[in-house]
Amino acid sequence: MRSWLRTGARPFLSGVVATAAALGLSELAAGLLTAPSLVAAVGSVVIDLQPPGAKDVVVALFGQNDKLALELLIVVVALIVGGLLGVLAARRFVLGAAGFGAFALGGFAAALGDPSAAAAPAALTAGVAALSGIMVLSRLVGDGQPATVGGQRSGGSMPDWSRRGFLVRAGSLAVASVAAGVVGRRLLEGSRGTPSTGGTNVPPATETAILPGGAELATSGLTPLIVPNDEFYRIDTALLTPVVDLGSWSLRIHGLVDRETTLTYAELVELPMFEQYVTIACVSNEVGGRLVGNAKWTGVRLRDVLELAGVQASATQLVGRSVDDWTAGMPTSWVMDAAREPMIAVKMNDELLPRAHGFPARLIVPGLFGYVSATKWLKELELTTWEAFDAYWVPLGWAKEGPILTQSRIDTPRYGETVPAGRIPIAGVAWAPDRGIAKVEVAIDGEWRQAQLSTSISKATWVQWLYAWDATAAAPGSHRIEVRATDGTGVVQTADVTPPAPDGARGHHHIEVRIG
Repeated sequence: MRSWLRTGARPFLSGVVATAAALGLSELAAGLLTAPSLVAAVGSVVIDLQPPGAKDVVVALFGQNDKLALELLIVVVALIVGGLLGVLAARRFVLGAAGFGAFALGGFAAALGDPSAAAAPAALTAGVAALSGIMVLSRLVGDGQPATVGGQRSGGSMPDWSRRGFLVRAGSLAVASVAAGVVGRRLLEGSRGTPSTGGTNVPPATETAILPGGAELATSGLTPLIVPNDEFYRIDTALLTPVVDLGSWSLRIHGLVDRETTLTYAELVELPMFEQYVTIACVSNEVGGRLVGNAKWTGVRLRDVLELAGVQASATQLVGRSVDDWTAGMPTSWVMDAAREPMIAVKMNDELLPRAHGFPARLIVPGLFGYVSATKWLKELELTTWEAFDAYWVPLGWAKEGPILTQSRIDTPRYGETVPAGRIPIAGVAWAPDRGIAKVEVAIDGEWRQAQLSTSISKATWVQWLYAWDATAAAPGSHRIEVRATDGTGVVQTADVTPPAPDGARGHHHIEVRIG
């Protein structure tokens, strides 16, 4: 065992620390140069190469922390591989060093996959990773050799001061590497902070949205009617939020149009602006999940923009493309239907669209899941046919059409909560954009009762609901509470259970509570 510690553990640890140095200093270099993060770049490649069904599993396990989980996995795998390269370097250093160079080159290639990445900063970042990793590996592999006395290896009874020194140096380098990585990532995220229009005036909306009386129920534990920007769910494929330079940004409308059109940001916001409340949802949302939210969006009508280009009759699909080349495809007939108001949003809850939610512009299409409609960081609108193109998620096993299902959720009380005997508020939200909600029912131990609804803002938004349960006469012990909604067309939310893939989760949300 002691022999293995000398010949195996030290080189492995040397490789791990060298990898940590390469990753940490490359993150710092990326932050200082505003270059692509190599970790995020590799993560983006992993996302693009994911097999069908992977998104459903990852989101189910980690929710909105899916990106963090992926990056941590990449770091762990890199550290393990680096450790093995350290073992190799202890036997033949040039091979271990070549391995570090190869990984840096792979990170550089991955970084160039970002359409907004410049080659020179990406190359410098990769160079920092390779050089720092090889230098630390060289130092530690040398330090990791057994102590010698008179040219001979010391015996087990003599204190091995080199071992102690090696651990001190390795630990110090590891701590410094982590610190460099944290600083670099904060610099990267800081550059993706509060957006600015750079002096471009965003005029006020000529059509404002006003909340009707009774739209919000005052019940503790109930999700707010309007979800604040910093609490709004975020699911997308961008490990680092794209930073868009408004000076070079434009929106291109092309394909099956009479005249290809390009709009600058200033030209876009010169079009008539309007406000509307819209509930959007992620197709990965589990029954009772939180990947759904309601906000006030301000922007221009999508049909006004399409009219500038002149949509041809043969165009049956509208494809939204983001600055990182992510795509969403939706039926042209859906966005052209006068019964709904699809929009290009530039504000969210009266604030400039946050970077994390799509600055400078994003699509909001009432009634469609985000994976087929809600393109963030929008740069292109392409008119094509339904058969000619499959957007990002379709080849990965998700349905090409993605209307939001009729769904409802219990917010309070919580699953497993013990409630006192008496009048207990049972409350939550229900949504069916763009059909609206006509009725919500609550079943307590199998007996259905109708709940009170808040005043609907519109058919495109969720409603809050409340049922006051008189639990005084209920038997002590566990009780099952279940909810279902009926949409504005009379369709009742199904009790049949399906997973999110390929077109949304189905079933009734239920909880169990105890009367104490």
